[in-house]
Amino acid sequence: MIDAAGLRVIRAISEEGSFTAAAASLGYSQPAISQMVRRLEERTGTVLVERLGRNVRLTEAGAVLARHAGPVLAALEAAESEVAAIAGLRAGRVRLMAFPSASSTMVPRALALVKQRFPDIQVTFAEAEPPESLAALRAGECDVAVAFAYEGTDLGRGEDDMEPFEVIKLLDEQVKIALPRDHRFASAAEVNLADLADEPWIAGCPRCRGHLLALAATAGFSPDVAFQTEDNVAVSGLIAEGLGVALMPDLISHSISNPGIVTVPIAQSSRRAVYAVTTPDLQRVPAVAATLNALTEAAQSVALVPQAG
Repeated sequence: MIDAAGLRVIRAISEEGSFTAAAASLGYSQPAISQMVRRLEERTGTVLVERLGRNVRLTEAGAVLARHAGPVLAALEAAESEVAAIAGLRAGRVRLMAFPSASSTMVPRALALVKQRFPDIQVTFAEAEPPESLAALRAGECDVAVAFAYEGTDLGRGEDDMEPFEVIKLLDEQVKIALPRDHRFASAAEVNLADLADEPWIAGCPRCRGHLLALAATAGFSPDVAFQTEDNVAVSGLIAEGLGVALMPDLISHSISNPGIVTVPIAQSSRRAVYAVTTPDLQRVPAVAATLNALTEAAQSVALVPQAG
């Protein structure tokens, strides 16, 4: 195998005309140059340098290597420079995916922190619910996925094997009930879901709908799901018009503003955990690590904001 050191030696011999001069230009000893030439000749299976007393000249094969040495070494140096820039956070790309209520709360803050601290890092963003984002991470289509799991369920929920992933908890959020502002329970300290058994319900993504069904079952009823939408603004609009009620995690409360709704704690305590998910190898990439740190910091700042109620 031809290595970069051997190419540098052959190029130096071509330019300097002797082992001694080549050694001086590269900072090696003359015996070291001779040994490197012999090793390269063994690897290529042919003579590369013809000795003529104190002078040397390249054979036809040696001249071929010398001719290719310039562009090959230049390409290696360019690659080394780019890798050094990525390692030093002077460059790099991170592909981020997050679910909607995270994408409108903690994600913008995290992106701003990365841009402020490392302006040469490029973070691209796409919105996706956890099943899709985790599948994209597994397929190598994203580097970091912001996902969630409701209390009592695992992040993968049997849809994904979480074994190869690195999971970092960002925050825990309370799940409340969202009601029209003129609802009879709008000013209550808390609401038992059983008292809402006859209400029309609004359900969101498949995981959110599954959580609603499970929580209602513990309260002894099966909810009448009148509307299904993953658009949180649409959910708030339906509630404000008195068309239904919905479970609403705190991040969604942060992400929407509708004076026609209120959120009230529920007696059946329910929480949702939010995670940043990547792979162990990607976690060691400086740009990915910087993005994870920014997400952690952004999540802490979101958690400090008073919840809508």
